[in-house]
Amino acid sequence: MNERDIRNLLEAVKRGNRSVEESVRTLRKLPYEDLGFAKIDHHRALRQGFPEVVFARGKTTKQVTEIVRGMLRANSSHNILITRADRKTFAAVKRLARAAKFHELSGAITIERSRANHGKGLILVVTAGTSDIPVGEEALVTALAIGNRAEAIYDVGVAGLHRLLEHRAKLDDARVIICVAGMEGALPSVVAGMVAAPVIAVPTSTGYGSSFGGLTALLAMLNSCASNVSVVNIDNGFGAGCVASVINRL
Repeated sequence: MNERDIRNLLEAVKRGNRSVEESVRTLRKLPYEDLGFAKIDHHRALRQGFPEVVFARGKTTKQVTEIVRGMLRANSSHNILITRADRKTFAAVKRLARAAKFHELSGAITIERSRANHGKGLILVVTAGTSDIPVGEEALVTALAIGNRAEAIYDVGVAGLHRLLEHRAKLDDARVIICVAGMEGALPSVVAGMVAAPVIAVPTSTGYGSSFGGLTALLAMLNSCASNVSVVNIDNGFGAGCVASVINRL
């Protein structure tokens, strides 16, 4: 429930279209709804501008669907995002909401109920290699679900910088750039040196043995000589998408 929903509810009571008792039942679920195994934070959209996101990994299919059912019941104007899910979970969610869509590469599930754009500019997702696309897609899907204009450029890593330079105009147009890279993690420094926008670097676990599951890329990004780079955790496309959205709303 966001500020608009609260205002609409109060206006409905004022006009006599809703009873006080019915409205109290609606507001009783704020700030959260206790399902026993989970407490759905219905108040988050009012506080932060976008609703709680469901992290599916480690949850049973039933737990995910019950959380989604509660979110669907409580609010009709927000998009719902589920991350790190599988096709079994998607099939169950699809039975609850026909609008549910599965994003194969990232494992994200979206239920689109609003196309409102809350951002002030373009969020651009850039990946170093094709193997980094799953994390890049998670960032892209997150940014879109939260309500931003977002696009992606894939496979433009430092092994062939001419591929990146072809997209100079798009890089200059972006208000926030999410740069996803594994291996040695060099791309965010290169991109950040070309633009004035903030660059959110996302290290991935892509690479051979000495990449240490993304740790090499993470340390490289943390030590970037470009001053407009910030870094999120390994493979955390979702976190990058959220931070980019917050910046884009400022």
